[in-house]
Amino acid sequence: MKLYYSPGASSLAPRIIAFEAGLDIEYDKVDLRTQTTASGRNFSRINPKGHVPALALQSGGILAEVPVILEYLADQAPSALLLPKLGSWERYQVKEWLDFTGAELHKGFDPLWEAPTPPNARELAVCRLQKRIAYVDQCLRGQLYLGGPRFTVADAYCFTVLSWARFHRIDLTGHVTVLEYMRRISTRQMVKRALQAEGLSIVA
Repeated sequence: MKLYYSPGASSLAPRIIAFEAGLDIEYDKVDLRTQTTASGRNFSRINPKGHVPALALQSGGILAEVPVILEYLADQAPSALLLPKLGSWERYQVKEWLDFTGAELHKGFDPLWEAPTPPNARELAVCRLQKRIAYVDQCLRGQLYLGGPRFTVADAYCFTVLSWARFHRIDLTGHVTVLEYMRRISTRQMVKRALQAEGLSIVA
């Protein structure tokens, strides 16, 4: 398998899960501006959507959305327990967090990546994100991870997206539980390895 990625983008989540699962994956860095890969390929031909991540399978197929890539990778190493058993209530809870992260958090950051962002638009986007982060903070109270006592694919995705708050100078001091959660995940050996592989600093 090969994962097409851009440092610090949502593709960090699949890299974390690949490392946690002990999967042997090749990585190819994508310049999203030019749509070219480090190996010299035209990325838009690999993924016409034009965004990372994209996971090329040995069968020749391409998966190109974060939640399904995470689920696929976790299912390749069931013993790693990164996704609850198929059909279980716990699995549906984790999938719900994947959907929430994608629809409410990931997409919530979209206006902030536009340059330049009008002040009013930024203020509105940050306000909406703060409300959603407050919900995450509330749900995490009394438990270590989104799905309960175990780290899952949902945590890899949520951690990745919430790490963008520092880049966009979003104040998280009002979300103490989220800050503790971010620090706890950043100390995981494979998370640190994934961050280092992409030239990123440990989330403090």
